[in-house]
Amino acid sequence: MRPISPIVGLGMLVLAAGPTSPVRSADLNDYPTAVRADYVFGCMKANGETRQALERCSCSIDVIASILPYERYVTAETVLSMAQVPGTLGSQFRSTEYARVAVDELRRAQAEAEVRCF
Repeated sequence: MRPISPIVGLGMLVLAAGPTSPVRSADLNDYPTAVRADYVFGCMKANGETRQALERCSCSIDVIASILPYERYVTAETVLSMAQVPGTLGSQFRSTEYARVAVDELRRAQAEAEVRCF
C-alpha cells in the first residue's frame, strides 16, 4: 500500500469535513474556457490591446460568470446575435418579453463587471 501524500490527505480531510457552502466550484466555473477567451478577446479589441485591458477584461468575464449562470449567458448572447437578423426572424428576438429579460440580465451583469473591473 502506497502512503498518502500530504496534499491528498488534506483533500480527503476537507471532503470528510463536508462543504462549507451550498455552492459547488463547478457552479462558479461553468463557463467553458473558449467562451471566456472569446469574451476577453472581444473586450480587449474594444478597450485596447494592453496588459491592463487583459486584466480588466478577464476580471469582467469572471464577474459576469459569478452573477449569470452559463445557460442564461448563452441565451442572452443568442438573443443579441439573432436580433441583428433582419425580418421576421430577427423581430422575434427583438420584441419578445423573454428576449428582453435575457438581455437585461446580461446587461446588469456587464454593468456590475464594469463597476468592479474598470
